[in-house]
Amino acid sequence: MPTHNQIDLVEFSVHSAGELSATTTFLSAVFGWSYRSYGDDYSDSVDSGVTNGVNASEPGERARMPLAVVYVDDLAAARTAVVAAGGSIVQEIFAFPGGRRFHFTEPSGNELAIWSDK
Repeated sequence: MPTHNQIDLVEFSVHSAGELSATTTFLSAVFGWSYRSYGDDYSDSVDSGVTNGVNASEPGERARMPLAVVYVDDLAAARTAVVAAGGSIVQEIFAFPGGRRFHFTEPSGNELAIWSDK
């Protein structure tokens, strides 16, 4: 079960389903991690400590660098807190298999995401 205000996912961006396969194959070979697929554009590990995901979304829909993803109990309250603290929303709340999330940058420009299954 995810814990409120804890990083529980680091996501790696790739450009295509082929790169997704190459990345998960590489990480499996090097570290022995297993991946579960959610279609052609997303897989996540099941045994890598902090879960890692590999995302083959369209260029405008993915982070430029590895993305830390924080779990929260209340997504709307977290979005309000991000904006109030000076963060900039770069991708509004959207649904995905398992929940909803949004992306933002903090004042120095680092992109993070916040998700909830509620």
